[in-house]
Amino acid sequence: MKKTTTKIVIGLEKPIKVIHFSDTHLTRADGRDDDRKIELAKKRRSGPFPDNELIFKETLEMAAQGYDAVLHTGDLIDFVSYANLEAAREFAETTDCFFAAGNHEFSLYVGEAKEDAAYRAQSLDRVQAAFGNDIRFDSRIIGGVNFVAIDNSYYLFEEFQLEGLEREAAKGFPIVILVHNPIYEETLYEHRMSQGECAYLVAVPEEKMQSYPAYRRDQQRADAITLETVEYIKTEPMIKAILAGHIHCDFDGELRDGLPQLIVGKKSAREIIIE
Repeated sequence: MKKTTTKIVIGLEKPIKVIHFSDTHLTRADGRDDDRKIELAKKRRSGPFPDNELIFKETLEMAAQGYDAVLHTGDLIDFVSYANLEAAREFAETTDCFFAAGNHEFSLYVGEAKEDAAYRAQSLDRVQAAFGNDIRFDSRIIGGVNFVAIDNSYYLFEEFQLEGLEREAAKGFPIVILVHNPIYEETLYEHRMSQGECAYLVAVPEEKMQSYPAYRRDQQRADAITLETVEYIKTEPMIKAILAGHIHCDFDGELRDGLPQLIVGKKSAREIIIE
């Protein structure tokens, strides 16, 4: 597992050091689940995530190295199962991890249905019980920095989240936002489009999605409150950085001059020194 180190300078009196993980995609299932879910676990382990248990072991080892905060930007689990939620609960309890949900936190069988609010509601209470903070919106002040976790895992922000973010900014602490899905910026968009059929980013301009497959345009199209939230994030001076995952690779970009968006991949960890 690769570890990189990044420095963010925001004028703290005393520096803090945090560790950022994302997209661990645990694929555990056992006899408490149905046969379909057990087969899904086998398929996912033999397919996209053959080494996720090793990565999770290294994640636990790194998290125990005395950081001021352990941060995770979603998809700790690949799908909802008894064993995956047990692992999530243990991880949250042993690391005191501050967590923003990813879309796979609510995935029942991976790709079997349209992911929307009604779909998420089927598992939300069960999933939320496994984590130590509110995985849809929460904040935690650590060393003078206000870390704000927002679930945007369906490519949308919601009105209650924007209202909450405005309240957090009013507290007067510098803010670092945790989200699962990265927010559109041109360099990242170009990088993503060079590798596939769509960018998998929040608030991509409509004209830049014309080449997307129709179902991907529908999946990733921003609504009015999402666009308003993104504009607020870009213009609110108390917001100092965005941490994200989802795209399974490391990327350093900026939403505007002086506002970094730092993305960590599924086989990476990012040590962040905030000064």
